[in-house]
Amino acid sequence: MHLAKVIAKVVATQKTAKLVGGKLLVIKSVDETGKLMESETPYVAIDAVGAGVGDCVLVDWGGSVDNDMSMVGDMSIVGIVDTIEFE
Repeated sequence: MHLAKVIAKVVATQKTAKLVGGKLLVIKSVDETGKLMESETPYVAIDAVGAGVGDCVLVDWGGSVDNDMSMVGDMSIVGIVDTIEFE
């Protein structure tokens, strides 16, 4: 999994049937303190948990997402981060 921040939403009126009803969000990687990593490329992920712009989220992609039939894209937002605690 990967930490990212939701920076925008995507409006797509035409999309594959499996994506209909799904919310697409633009995400960008953050470091462990939640600071945007400006040098990183933004990506589009399908939201599985009700995230919104400004949220810090957990993102999963590739093989682990492929194994879950409820995930329709290859990059999904699978959690909203409340806090990151260091000990």
